Amino acid sequence: MYSIKHLVTGLLVCLILASCKEDKPAPETYEIAVDWQPAHQYYLKHINETAAYLDSLDGVASSDSLAKIYFIKAREAFKKAEPYASYLNPPVGHQANGPALPRLTDDTQRVLQPIGLQRLEESIYEGAEDEALFKHELKLTRGLISVLQKNVGQRQLDAQRFFIATHQQLMRVLSFGITGFDTPVSGLGLKETAQSLESLKTVYELSLQKLINQKDKQIDEEFTEAIDAAVAFIRKDPQFETFDRYTFVRDYLNPITRAWVEIRKTAAVWEPVNTQAYNFDAPTFFENNSFNVEFFRRVTNRNPSEAQIALGKRLFFDAKLSKDGTMACATCHIPEKAYADGLVTNFSNTGTSLKRNSPTLINSVFQQAFFWDGRAPDLMSQISGVFTNAEEFNSSVHEFSEEILQDSAYVEAFQEVFDTKKLTNDQAIMALSSYISTLNAFDSKFDRNMRGEEDSFTESEKLGMNLFMGKALCATCHFMPLTGGTVPPFFAETEKEVIGVPETAANKQLDDDLGFYFMYDEPIQSGMFKTPTVRNAGVTAPYMHNGVYATLEEVMDFYNKGGGAGLGFDLPHQTLPFDNLQLDAAELQALTDFVRTLTDTNVEPEYSN
Repeated sequence: MYSIKHLVTGLLVCLILASCKEDKPAPETYEIAVDWQPAHQYYLKHINETAAYLDSLDGVASSDSLAKIYFIKAREAFKKAEPYASYLNPPVGHQANGPALPRLTDDTQRVLQPIGLQRLEESIYEGAEDEALFKHELKLTRGLISVLQKNVGQRQLDAQRFFIATHQQLMRVLSFGITGFDTPVSGLGLKETAQSLESLKTVYELSLQKLINQKDKQIDEEFTEAIDAAVAFIRKDPQFETFDRYTFVRDYLNPITRAWVEIRKTAAVWEPVNTQAYNFDAPTFFENNSFNVEFFRRVTNRNPSEAQIALGKRLFFDAKLSKDGTMACATCHIPEKAYADGLVTNFSNTGTSLKRNSPTLINSVFQQAFFWDGRAPDLMSQISGVFTNAEEFNSSVHEFSEEILQDSAYVEAFQEVFDTKKLTNDQAIMALSSYISTLNAFDSKFDRNMRGEEDSFTESEKLGMNLFMGKALCATCHFMPLTGGTVPPFFAETEKEVIGVPETAANKQLDDDLGFYFMYDEPIQSGMFKTPTVRNAGVTAPYMHNGVYATLEEVMDFYNKGGGAGLGFDLPHQTLPFDNLQLDAAELQALTDFVRTLTDTNVEPEYSN
């Protein structure tokens, strides 16, 4: 038996131990730090591999069976390095994997022949016109990759670079990978899309996964499972003409982008910036706010006040802006007509026909080139061009009608917005630009179906979307999801194309409007016009820069025949990526059905003249 002494001693020991236990601090929970080095090494490894495979390609003839093997390996490696390499150097990254078309330099006005992976693809898959030229183009392409190697090697990956680069790559999947833009000849795009998604999963595992698992395992599972499901869906039917893009985007790509946004928020290692084209909080690319309007506004007119937008709206409908008081912005851009006018061409201030068709202003801010010929670099420049055009407002700077100058409401509004009593056209242009840049609409039947809010597409509309993004090659110029020519994923330029629009719907003679050619008198730009958005095309007839076609069916027939070249016009520099499309009647109807799902004119619940 224990003695009293033993009992007391035991109690004292227990008390001491308990006291020690209470005094000892609880172990701290340390948040896992993200090590970006493994992901950085992954990108570096694969840009180096791209270079190595191109070196191997240089050792064989373009017709050698090994040429395709080395080329495919080079492309596969490039797609794995592309997110970071192209983020660091957008111009070089885009040229390395851009369209195989000659281009005119902005600084020297020299015509540069195409180089890059797509140009090599043409030679390898269609046969090189000249082996020496192929080797020269290969050398220049290898030089582009060398620049990217240096960029990736010298600039360390961090949270901001990683999240922006990944967002851009997800946009490439939507706009380039599944549409055939990246690989117009070889048809490797779908296979590469799967590889791009697997690559995203790998770099995620190398960087963020441990942190996400610590914070929210369910988000990690949702993201990785979404990628696995998307890859499996692609590999189930990787054929370009039969791949179901409608289902892929809606049910497989969008879950990835939604999960990716949640991963960024959960990780809490980077707060989105406002200097990119994207709203990084938008769960898909089809939301009302997926794109950052401020990115597209001129720097000097960003974040306008509500008062400035309201002033712009009032000016938009006021004919007193024009010198003789006969024209307003709303003369050619009528809200009830989707901010177009329904005419072949509108009329000048003297009643004669203007040269070109009035395009819709809805979503017009999402461009980097304005007017049909693309001569204006931003919306303010475009409006200024209307002010100074002798056939339109014919109003030079500081010229206002006396009615506006004497209107106390205008004077007060200008003073409130610009803090000055002196009214100028520059101020009016800023206000108008602010208003027009709010005329945006992304709640069409198409958008609602893509977001999964409804399941209302007919079989013909689904077929039409799959054709638009596939066999018909529409989306290789009208990039998803904006469906215009502003080039993803950087949205820094808007493409112009030569398509050979005829003078009349009889399709007998080429239109004599040379478009952008007037800028430099360069033959490759003869008949070149900006690629417009297809959104609201269902309600903005007639079509083309000259309003030549009255119906969507006529437009589809024009493209199906191969554009102007297909109609027999002499167009050595036509830029359409096909000779003819060989679409049957049902397919043509499906395309027009799909285009009509892109209609959304509800930019303002109320407006007044």
